[in-house]
Amino acid sequence: MSTVTRPPALRGDWARLAHATLSDVGHRSGAARASVIVVLEAAPCCLSAQEVVERAHERAHPVGVASSYRVLERLHSLELVRRIDLGDGVARYEAVNPGEHRHHHLVCIECGRIEPFEDARLERALHATTPPPGFSLIDHEVVMRVRCAVCGRDR
Repeated sequence: MSTVTRPPALRGDWARLAHATLSDVGHRSGAARASVIVVLEAAPCCLSAQEVVERAHERAHPVGVASSYRVLERLHSLELVRRIDLGDGVARYEAVNPGEHRHHHLVCIECGRIEPFEDARLERALHATTPPPGFSLIDHEVVMRVRCAVCGRDR
């Protein structure tokens, strides 16, 4: 299991892209938008709207849950964030950096911890897969249910 962090060269680029894209389509800048973008850019993996709010408050840039959802959905509609469904009924979001390697998610079945992971062989296999006739691959998402090292020690 490897942890994924954004390369230093991409930090700041996504925030600039997000702000510019939102401005280009006529969305006003504001404190909520700025807070959500700062939090998402710093996150190594996906966050729920509630987690975005909590991290914004930790950074002394408070944002409400409703405002957080609005900004996240706006960013999603512009394909600046990916909405992740881990099967627990909570939508999570992560920044989409052009040119960044795609990562997937490990979810501990005991504690719920989420870790990003990359696997080049898995990526190649997924891209080599041919969908059945009448379908074309648009996107893919891999969620592996695991028991993390901490929870595994408790057994």
